[in-house]
Amino acid sequence: MTDGPTRILVIDDHPMFREGVSRSLSEHADLLVCGEGASADNAIQLDRDLKPDVILLDLSMPGGGQHALRTILEQSPEAKIIVLTASEADDDVLQALRAGARGYVLKGVGASTLIEVVRGAVAGESYVSPTLAARILAELRTGGSSRPLESAVDAGRSEDPLSSLTRREEEILRLVADGNSNKEVARQIALQEKTIKHHMTRILQKLKVRNRTEAAMLLRDARNRS
Repeated sequence: MTDGPTRILVIDDHPMFREGVSRSLSEHADLLVCGEGASADNAIQLDRDLKPDVILLDLSMPGGGQHALRTILEQSPEAKIIVLTASEADDDVLQALRAGARGYVLKGVGASTLIEVVRGAVAGESYVSPTLAARILAELRTGGSSRPLESAVDAGRSEDPLSSLTRREEEILRLVADGNSNKEVARQIALQEKTIKHHMTRILQKLKVRNRTEAAMLLRDARNRS
């Protein structure tokens, strides 16, 4: 991120809503809408081309917001994505947060709150709309009687911490568990070393472990059980 204004992408397939959000953000000198899109493909391409600081992403749009979210975080693991959607479904919230979204905001939120959420994301904070937060936290802690955590990941994947990783993250963790350094991993899969570092940070957060050694041990335990 530069020392200038926070650069933001606004992705929503409803033009009037998208333009309203962009206009509200642009009224503040520290925020700059650098691009707008209406589909998952738009979001993925604009992230690749513009490398924004924050992405506001709807879930219900051509190509699917969840697909865009996962793909963007694979190509730009440092991306700060805030879901801005009408969906209050537990599965949508859990899937987005487990994929790595920094926030989940319901449409209808006031402009001042949205701006605070954007600024918070830049500062490393997370946010979930208050009407959802208590319920989702309870589900994350207990698993819930309706097993929402299982439905928030791909069908057939086991309910364990490793199931929250993307394919790219799984690949990197396997290479790390085999004893490769970040530089060696980067060379083997043709990415920059700093990108591997960003991926590892996200992997540690998802697995709730303190370092790469603990992450590798978690993977080896899973291998031994299979």
